[in-house]
Amino acid sequence: MGLSPIRNCNNVDIIIQKRSRIHGKFAGGNVMEKTMKKINWKVEGMTCSNCALTIQQYLKNEGMSDVKIDLLQGDVSFELVEGKAEEKIKKGIEQLGYTVQEEDHHGHDHGKGNRKWFRNHKQRLLFCLIFTLPLMMHMLDKWVHIHWLMNPWVQLGLCLPVYIVGMDFFGRSAIKSIRNGIPNMNVLVALGATAAFVYSLTGLLLNLGEEYLFFETSASIITLVFLGNYLEDTSIQSTQRALNKLARTQKVMANMLAYDGEGNEHVFPVENTTLQEGDLILIRSGEQVPADCKILSGDATVNESIITGESLPLAKKSKDKLIGGSIIVDGTVRAQVTAAAKDSVLANIINLVKRAQGEKPPVQQMADRISAIFVPVVLGIAAVTLVVNWVLLKEFTPSLMRSIAVLVIACPCAMGLATPAAIAVGLGRAARNGVLFRNAKSLELFRNINRVVFDKTGTLTTGDFELAGFTLQTNDTTEDEFKQIAFSLEKYSNHPIARCIATTWKRKDEIRWQKIEEVKGLGMNAISKTGDHYIAGSFEAAMAHTTDDTHNVYILKNDQLLGWIDVKDEIRPEAIGVVQYLRQRNIRTILLSGDRKHKCVQLANFLGIDEVIAEKKPEEKLSVIEDLTLQGPTAMVGDGINDAPALAKATIGISLSEASQLAMQTADVVLMNQGIKNLPLSLGLGRHTYLTIKQNLFWAFFYNIIAIPVAALGFLQPTFAALVMGLSDVVLAINSVRLFVKRVI
Repeated sequence: MGLSPIRNCNNVDIIIQKRSRIHGKFAGGNVMEKTMKKINWKVEGMTCSNCALTIQQYLKNEGMSDVKIDLLQGDVSFELVEGKAEEKIKKGIEQLGYTVQEEDHHGHDHGKGNRKWFRNHKQRLLFCLIFTLPLMMHMLDKWVHIHWLMNPWVQLGLCLPVYIVGMDFFGRSAIKSIRNGIPNMNVLVALGATAAFVYSLTGLLLNLGEEYLFFETSASIITLVFLGNYLEDTSIQSTQRALNKLARTQKVMANMLAYDGEGNEHVFPVENTTLQEGDLILIRSGEQVPADCKILSGDATVNESIITGESLPLAKKSKDKLIGGSIIVDGTVRAQVTAAAKDSVLANIINLVKRAQGEKPPVQQMADRISAIFVPVVLGIAAVTLVVNWVLLKEFTPSLMRSIAVLVIACPCAMGLATPAAIAVGLGRAARNGVLFRNAKSLELFRNINRVVFDKTGTLTTGDFELAGFTLQTNDTTEDEFKQIAFSLEKYSNHPIARCIATTWKRKDEIRWQKIEEVKGLGMNAISKTGDHYIAGSFEAAMAHTTDDTHNVYILKNDQLLGWIDVKDEIRPEAIGVVQYLRQRNIRTILLSGDRKHKCVQLANFLGIDEVIAEKKPEEKLSVIEDLTLQGPTAMVGDGINDAPALAKATIGISLSEASQLAMQTADVVLMNQGIKNLPLSLGLGRHTYLTIKQNLFWAFFYNIIAIPVAALGFLQPTFAALVMGLSDVVLAINSVRLFVKRVI
């Protein structure tokens, strides 16, 4: 007897008018859209910010657009320009010394890039330390004399393994970067180490004396740069813990339900990645919710902290939604999958954070331009240092050491690391607390926000409506018919008031529609199969029939007012605190709503909101936001379809997790916690992330401006220069990591 899972096979006997998706900001006029292929690759071998800069520069030189590099995850994405071959671009990246994997080839090794002796900086560092530490004891000869270390052939034997490992990494990378016209930092390291090694080898072979032997300098440069790279890796990777925690929850086992021909229930363990929309699953106490789903039967207490940041468990019952990745604390439920794993809330969260981490805010543009010409400039400075010191000192050896010190101490990585490190931490902390930034630019834009505009329903209020009553305006319609009409219309709307009406008056004998659509700012508009015209909407739909604008929903049939419906809504408990916080920060608060003015004024007075703009349609909301953004940077907080244009136009659009899909897609920031509680956190993180970026960039520029002249004047030996260069990256990483614990509110 065959068993088969239950799939969702709902047939809808209506025509839903499709709405154009909103892309980016509204600019007015005609917009030409050009379809370009989006490329998403995993690139192995990116070990530092310099690697990311190298790949980014290569892709831009090839004409690629929308280039995003996530160093921490190894993600590279870009839009393939027309006329460019994907394989050619892939080969170009591999010629730079990296291994390219396509999006669906997770975990597999391809190409020659993985045949290295050592797979990470830690392994290289430990190997090099074995030989470098005794070699560097040669420098302590004044205090600890070890006779055999004075033998130049012993020094060569200790230096040679380090030099080979160093050139296998730095040398290969340098040669490939030069060959592709994008010299990177490894060129400086390779030249410095090689100059010291060749100079020492020449002195050894020609028996020129001890003053020509600098094997310890070559080895220490390589070892200390590996140390710096390792510390950089370690520091930055700590910023990924929140995202990695989310990622680990993506793949779990699920209990899939199936039924035989006799209706007996059977449970099959499957990976949640195989679940499809419509599948039935069983979730027991203590288990992780394997996918986004809707409870069909049973009650449970659920911990959604991994998604929302809220540790307090929530009570869930039949018809409630469960978010994949949350934990059933108590209870057992049967549920129906509402989204496949790749389309789940959790997957979208991870993708959003990854995408944002790969972006750079405008503040980084200057640093990138400088980094692009940094290596050639440093090479020139090193050459000038050698010549000038040789002329002045009349000695080649100290002049060469100063030139090597210049090569080694210069650090374009610091400029490249300044922004990604801060952004990674800022986004990681935000994600951990249920705040999702769609792009890195939003973090920077928060610093100047001087007004916040709130929608009313579902934003400042809970959106959990209850019917307060209804009134019939005609004797031709019974109460039961009125409820039937209201339910049949409102069940197709995602508006909170509509959902309340549809849930309260749910019935099986609904009206079948020939055509139905939701008109933004007005309501539901439908034509039945009998040809009757029905409307369920705001006062605008009924203003030709009544002057009473105090009700929530008006029902019309064939241009006749049948009656109206009243609902009541609760103010979000966190709304007062959020508004007070904004006022303390001298941020002006504005209530912008399509609701009646007297209701909006009443709410604004209670919360302490500065200004009320009421009775506005979606296009009017858009116009208001346009005017406000001209006056200064403006944030808009909304949740409904009618808010989407305004969210797109605002300097920063902020949506709630329970908002309409269109609103969430349009917004720059999504507050995953229920309500607006974390709005102050998002504002604070934005300001402090930008502050951290500025601090990092200041340090990066200050370090190079000071360090290079110091090395050129002979105040730093190459060994100490290598150590200082490595530690400069660590300083930036540590300053960025502070964002995890720094008070931002």
